Amino acid sequence: MAKMIEGFVPYQGKHCETTAMGNLLQFAGGQLSEPMLFGLGQGLGFIYWDSKRTDFPFIGGRVKPDELTANLANRLELTVKIQETSSVNKAWQNVRSCIDRGLPVGLKLDSYYLDYFTNNVHFAGHYAVLYGVDDEYAYMADTKQQGGLVKTRLTSLTAARNAKGPMSSRNRSFTLEPIDALPPLAPAIRASLTKNAHDYLHPPIRNIGNKGIVKMSDEILKWPSRSNNIEHDLCLAALLMERAGTGGALFRNLYRDFLKECVDQLEDPNIEQAHRLFTAIAPMWVNVSALIDHAGRTGSHQDLQQASKLLLEIADKERAAMELLL
Repeated sequence: MAKMIEGFVPYQGKHCETTAMGNLLQFAGGQLSEPMLFGLGQGLGFIYWDSKRTDFPFIGGRVKPDELTANLANRLELTVKIQETSSVNKAWQNVRSCIDRGLPVGLKLDSYYLDYFTNNVHFAGHYAVLYGVDDEYAYMADTKQQGGLVKTRLTSLTAARNAKGPMSSRNRSFTLEPIDALPPLAPAIRASLTKNAHDYLHPPIRNIGNKGIVKMSDEILKWPSRSNNIEHDLCLAALLMERAGTGGALFRNLYRDFLKECVDQLEDPNIEQAHRLFTAIAPMWVNVSALIDHAGRTGSHQDLQQASKLLLEIADKERAAMELLL
């Protein structure tokens, strides 16, 4: 039997975790822009991840999965109820009970298994919101399609939720309790700016944060000898940086727009300067991904050398911006 949540309107977003939280918050009674959700969630970061288990280095531009949601809940005083289980049956009962009570449910899953995704890439750190089910399909709000509403077979959703691998969770689902009003934003903004800047500038290891960008500038020159299929690996890396739910420019567009909202609310000269810096930084990241893509298609080592130099410039500008915010 079909069960749809009445009054559910999809939240329009570009990044999966902020869009999922935007959907839940909107239904719960709050409304914030996606850049504000990203910034309050202390979302900006960087990671250059390479290990013996990976076929090719992974480049990320945000904090770890689940952290953004936890940070948002903390800053906005939200009650997020999280459920995880290794049991497929229990996982289904968890989400079905929420739908029966009229609550949309956030899901963490591997997008590879979803019917409406066409990229054959495993990514177990994807988020979407379930708002209805019938005997065959799950009805979801996601970033993948125009309008935000999609459907996938229940069997596909089960596989996506139960997937193993990097960034995966045990059938993680989460709901947001209704709210009367959001707390004042100014204190939350200042606390988020400071904490995000501190974490970015003082990472626990060298491949994270500002140090990670410097590391990438060196490692990128080794990519041709690191890859068994240089065109595939470089073009995929560029695609993931620019178009895989990052909002463009490896999340820097979202953070730039967050800082603009902060300027409008706080009128702080340091934030104004940081915003100007990120306005310059964002297109530099677009250029880096374009150079990587072109190097993959042509085999040009010169493109990688240019990208390496550009990454050092980006690292300098981002460090200066975050020092202002700190």
